[in-house]
Amino acid sequence: MLFDKKNTAPKAAKLPTTFNLHDDTRTDDYYWLRERESETVLAHLRAENAYTDSVMAPLQDFKDHLFQEMKGRIKEKDESVPVRDGAYWYYARYDEGAEYPLYCRKHHNLEAPEEVMLDLNERAAGHGYYSATFPETSDDDIVAAIGEDTVSRRLYTLRFRNLTTGEWYPDVVPNTEGGSYAWAADNQTIFYIRKNVDTLLGYQVWRHKLGTDVRDDVLLYQEADEQYYLGLYRTKSKKYVALVAAHNGVATEYRLLNAQNPTGELEVAIPRRRGHEYSLEHYQDIFYLVTNQNGAENYKLVQVAEAKVRDEDQWREVIPHRTDVFLEGIEVFSRYLVVQERHEGLLRIRVIPQNAGEEEHYLDFGEAAYTAYTSSNPEFETTTLRYGYTSLTTPSSVYDYDMSTRAKTLMKEQEVVGDFDKSQYTTERLYAPTRDGARVPISVVYKNDFVKDGNGPLLQYAYGSYGSSMDPTFSSARLSLLDRGFAFAICHIRGGQEMGRAWYDNGRLLRKLNTFTDFIDCAEFLIKEKWTSPASLYAMGGSAGGLLMGAVANLRPDLYHGMVAQVPFVDVVTTMLDDTIPLTTGEYEEWGNPNEKPFYDYMKTYSPYDNVRAQAYPNLLVTTGLHDSQVQYWEPAKWVAKLRELKTDENLILLHCDMETGHGGASGRFKKLHDIALEFAFLLGLAEKASKPVEDLVS
Repeated sequence: MLFDKKNTAPKAAKLPTTFNLHDDTRTDDYYWLRERESETVLAHLRAENAYTDSVMAPLQDFKDHLFQEMKGRIKEKDESVPVRDGAYWYYARYDEGAEYPLYCRKHHNLEAPEEVMLDLNERAAGHGYYSATFPETSDDDIVAAIGEDTVSRRLYTLRFRNLTTGEWYPDVVPNTEGGSYAWAADNQTIFYIRKNVDTLLGYQVWRHKLGTDVRDDVLLYQEADEQYYLGLYRTKSKKYVALVAAHNGVATEYRLLNAQNPTGELEVAIPRRRGHEYSLEHYQDIFYLVTNQNGAENYKLVQVAEAKVRDEDQWREVIPHRTDVFLEGIEVFSRYLVVQERHEGLLRIRVIPQNAGEEEHYLDFGEAAYTAYTSSNPEFETTTLRYGYTSLTTPSSVYDYDMSTRAKTLMKEQEVVGDFDKSQYTTERLYAPTRDGARVPISVVYKNDFVKDGNGPLLQYAYGSYGSSMDPTFSSARLSLLDRGFAFAICHIRGGQEMGRAWYDNGRLLRKLNTFTDFIDCAEFLIKEKWTSPASLYAMGGSAGGLLMGAVANLRPDLYHGMVAQVPFVDVVTTMLDDTIPLTTGEYEEWGNPNEKPFYDYMKTYSPYDNVRAQAYPNLLVTTGLHDSQVQYWEPAKWVAKLRELKTDENLILLHCDMETGHGGASGRFKKLHDIALEFAFLLGLAEKASKPVEDLVS
């Protein structure tokens, strides 16, 4: 036996709390686990961790081996490809053995002396968790604005550092939106978003002048609707400070401030109205708009004179709406317009000349399933496009592409240390039929010796919410599964946006069940086509993908031998009724508002916690973080307690709660591998493929 089952699992006390709404009564026996400061709650979480450790004890050496194996594939002394922005080249680099990078720059050319703007290892010392935004520098390149989070609640403290002297300014602004910082052109004024410490929503825009007391900062804008999310940035043209307020699936509104006028007001570009979503890019004296105006659900591209942006009659169509192509975004250069779009679930990059005389064209990538995307392109006056490329068999790569000559240069392919050979792996693109006639794309990767006879282990992965597309990307850690006989399949189910906006709309609100049945139909397809069997099929998903795990475990537990649910959103009804929980009200357009009976009734049909019942369940590993800002730790803790109470089998239900981190898990590049090693040891243990061939250990 690969697991130690002799110890008894923790049993949470049942202290019933009753909720009444819409003539319906729900009883939650484990509601008390939300008392974050209670020593009883903390003791229960520690007991869960101890139980998980005891069950996994026979696999501890193997788990350590997996960690060392995955760590051994990482090039420890490494750096990113430098990006030119103004007079400097910016990059991040890792020293040998370091958990965190150093943020660096060089003046004018790459042979210049290195300037270390921030050593994250020094700043992280003494903290169990640490995250820092990349420095946002003033126009004169002297002062860096940096956001730091040492708790993992995504409340960033804004600090300022003089890059010439290395001194830190006394100005310290707590509780900001990390990365949403924008300098004015005077090199003294910066704009930032402040977050509500209870809801964790960014809701105010403030102006700060360097060297002044932050208590004298000026409030420029306050968002009254908690369903809108705020973002702040400086446009690529450098002319504007832009504030975007977005209500997912409902409306967008941009407000602009001329960066030369730091004491001015944020003026509305195009007023919000329900149903109109858009993004805005500035170029010379015009704006480009990616907009869904007049029913363009997959978006179209228009341009309009700067002064006429509100006059929709003046909008000139550049790329029309297409039913089979989803327009994701654009990148503006002085001579070229680059369009990122999605066709049949795959990303495409299209280059359009700004002036007549050149033909537009698409970049060619040559693989069946891949991810290609425009990368960091802060320079305006250039013909070079920086883009990223990866696939399930190709490590993350960075290319420079000359849009004029069409020559591409590989700047870097992430090195996989050891004997990795991409030709030893195969990727395929499949399409699974669903019960209502849709076709779900599936991206699969496996080692060439994988045999499709119905017996091989396969890990099925998906997300399926918020219109987030799960594109096929490379993972060196995943090789530890593939090399031990697993296939890995990403199911591009509804709720994502791989196949266009309708793909998303048909997987949210009162159509959310499509997300779960798509995943089930993909599993049945993979079994029917002899990729695997219920005895060898495993599933994994995180956050909203953890909701997917919970729903599928209730609906079709017979299809899976095991599941990993990472920081799972499983108590949908209770959470969506509690507007004191961070982010709840902003989620109504994704899940619905259960204060309205139709949404309440529909949520109850799939909410994993509400639908746990007396039946057999797959083996489950559930992970969470005590400081999680997105999915509170008590959701998975309650779910595990209820599963253990009602399930009718002897399968494992394990909970691992990281007592130092939040939604994103550990912050260090090696620390994260411990979490992956735990998950892989669990899966490989279930598949009885856990062994420790010392000769395979990569040092």
